[in-house]
Amino acid sequence: MKPAIAWGILAVLIGGIFNGSFVAPMKKLDGWRWGHGWFIYSLIGLVVVPFIAAQWTVPGLWTVLATADRSALISSVLFGFGWGIGSVLFGVGVDRMGLAVGYGLILGLIAPIGTFVPLIVLHPDRLWTKQGASLLAGTLIVLGGIYLCAKAGKIREDAGGGAGRPRQGFAVALLICFLAGVFSPMLNLSFAFGAGLQRRAEELGATPNNATNAIWLVTLLAGFLPNAVYALKRVFDDNALPEFRLHAGRNMFWASLMGVLCFASFLVYGFGATALGDLGPVVGWPLFMSMALITSNTLGRLSGEWQGAPPRALRYSLAGIGTLILAIVVISAGNA
Repeated sequence: MKPAIAWGILAVLIGGIFNGSFVAPMKKLDGWRWGHGWFIYSLIGLVVVPFIAAQWTVPGLWTVLATADRSALISSVLFGFGWGIGSVLFGVGVDRMGLAVGYGLILGLIAPIGTFVPLIVLHPDRLWTKQGASLLAGTLIVLGGIYLCAKAGKIREDAGGGAGRPRQGFAVALLICFLAGVFSPMLNLSFAFGAGLQRRAEELGATPNNATNAIWLVTLLAGFLPNAVYALKRVFDDNALPEFRLHAGRNMFWASLMGVLCFASFLVYGFGATALGDLGPVVGWPLFMSMALITSNTLGRLSGEWQGAPPRALRYSLAGIGTLILAIVVISAGNA
């Protein structure tokens, strides 16, 4: 395996670790509701940090944005806004459908859509090659791993009384999960179809890795709006605006850490996808999603979320993690 490919795969996997762990600090929030933490996370992770990173690393940033290919800029804005909607729907869908079923259903759509839309649209000639076959096989294995992890979560949820909890409006919840699965992979579509921003930044002196910050700035700023609006809506619906003052310093730190980890996941993923070449967003996405799911499941186990879960649930969880690791091996080997 070439060193650049090995580095690219490693960077994508590290990005997945960051992505799978960025919500963990939310458990540290004291006295804040979900909307408080999610708004601060959105502000820091989708506006402040991306702006600082782009301003620091992309020479002539405003010239890049003003003179880049219009279709690339518009693609990043629209797909970024779509990803923001998907992020909101993700939380609503999981809340209404249940963690296990909702999470599995949504990820089951995110993985193949984020992988095969860029491949089919941008590189259709690669679909019927050995590389394309490994992507198809690896993505199918990823879906198997997602199913096993979702099954484990469902067993755990039922054992804890989840099965007896009524789910209001199942058809609506199912539609929300479906739309979340369609909109959420637009993050990767923004990266793939917004490559013109990266090329323009490179032309004006940015390194290939730093040039990705031009894409992330546009994408995440567009995604900030739906995330922030929904978070504030939750705060105002609960008449909880004054609660921002509760343990403000400590809670701001943990919510800001969420934002830093989230942006770091996209940043490092961008480094890895760039190193993987023109198929980087295609090859990197299933690896990124697999490692994020492995990380979130592992952190859940370490934090005691699985304490008291039936042994059958733990076996399904381990089988799911093992299957996702197999998917990483298959995709990596096929693109070596």
